[in-house]
Amino acid sequence: MEAKEAVVRTNRISEQTLDQLFRGARTHTAWLPRAVPLALLKEIYDLARMGPTSANCSPARFVFLTTVEGKNRLLPALAPLNVEKTRSAPVTAIVAWDTEFYENLPRLFPQNNMRSYFAGNPALIEETGVRNGSLEGGYFILAARGLGLDCGPMSGFDAAKVNAEFFPDGKWKVNFLCNLGYGDDSKLYPRNPRLDFDEACVVL
Repeated sequence: MEAKEAVVRTNRISEQTLDQLFRGARTHTAWLPRAVPLALLKEIYDLARMGPTSANCSPARFVFLTTVEGKNRLLPALAPLNVEKTRSAPVTAIVAWDTEFYENLPRLFPQNNMRSYFAGNPALIEETGVRNGSLEGGYFILAARGLGLDCGPMSGFDAAKVNAEFFPDGKWKVNFLCNLGYGDDSKLYPRNPRLDFDEACVVL
């Protein structure tokens, strides 16, 4: 009896979708005056949360600044070049991570007692929280792009000021910021180059 051939997945997404997520997507700094509804923010999160994290630990937390009052609390912590692009964005997301994410592991990963690995181990908590929270931030950007929004992820802020203003109890900590909305393509610079495969990759 002949061995069955391995089943090969053929459900590659379209070139148009790849363009929207990667090749054609840009980091925006100028925005059209078009609001982003709360329902769309919820949809972005519902997609992003499905991406993989270590033991499904899901440490990322998101604070959406949608009002002038909310933005004004953030602006003093920003580098000067980031102020106007943030002020004019319909939404700014503070992408943070929860230093007590492991308390949810009995529910999120019931297969094993993963909480015990983290409790009382601050170095492992931070390493896991930052790495996996960053992964979730990447999923968040792709989800937003997939739903038709443009993104402007940013460093360039005083983390201590952001944490003091928004997370004074110390439980959550900021990772990075991401402006969201509908970008003004007329204000884009030419795309900068990327490294080639042979410059950035090794095959062993």
